[in-house]
Amino acid sequence: MSRLDTSKIIRIAYEKGIVVPGFNIPYLPMMEPVVRALRDCNSFGLIMVANLEFHKFEARSLKAIRDEYEKVKDEKHTRLHLDHVPVIDEDGQRLDFLSIIGEALQLGYESVMVDGSRLGLDENIAMTSKVVQLAAGTVPVEAELGAVMGHEAGPLPPYEELFRSRKGFTAPEDTARFVKESACSWLSVAVGNIHGAISAAGKQKDKPQARIDINHLKRLKDAANIPLVLHGGTGIPKEYIQKAVTNGIAKINVGTAIRQPYERNLDKGIKAAQDIVYQTTCELLKSELSIVNSSNLFKG
Repeated sequence: MSRLDTSKIIRIAYEKGIVVPGFNIPYLPMMEPVVRALRDCNSFGLIMVANLEFHKFEARSLKAIRDEYEKVKDEKHTRLHLDHVPVIDEDGQRLDFLSIIGEALQLGYESVMVDGSRLGLDENIAMTSKVVQLAAGTVPVEAELGAVMGHEAGPLPPYEELFRSRKGFTAPEDTARFVKESACSWLSVAVGNIHGAISAAGKQKDKPQARIDINHLKRLKDAANIPLVLHGGTGIPKEYIQKAVTNGIAKINVGTAIRQPYERNLDKGIKAAQDIVYQTTCELLKSELSIVNSSNLFKG
């Protein structure tokens, strides 16, 4: 049986109206229970790390994540993805994003994300295109248009204010041009979703219960015509997730939902913290995402 690459897996999810979760791993011991949960639920998911998780958490490095993944991976149920590598990070610093992504490609990451959402449209297209050229068709490239709030330094406005104002929402009128000119494979969109806080003061606070503007998402699906990605999946009610998946969302990122229980149980020992990650991941797969047995759809 042939092994499907990540591009084909996400395309199948998009066409069949199901979702592939991506699980952020800010602490290396979280990876094994997530993979085990995916296996035990016969589900498929991506194991992910973002640039900020090396610097503000304990993911350590691209190589450390890759090495841990090689120990625990199950290719029937998992692939390795590089999440958010921003051109300009949450602290306003410009990063050498091409070097970071280039290292990930050399290490064997199977999909990558460049985040130019803090740039203007033209520069976002240009920087995303550079990553597409760097990947040279070997792995899919995820990009972001609009701005999924939550990682910025300082407090956010109240969620209801953000939603009413549509602050950061992906513009449908820019989407078709962005996809065509950047040649990205998948597009992360802002439609009411928000990231969990990452500051020392905020990272243990409960996320607001976000919701999704489904009509806005439908317009983006029509404009993009490629798989869409929902960042900040934690805390979005199940009914919104289900509607989003039938309207173009093929990948949903999960971070806060497994990170916070891990951190809150560390005082009981790593094994106890891993156990709660396993239980939480299983519950997400069974209840929130309803993707038990999804691995059966991705056979080569």
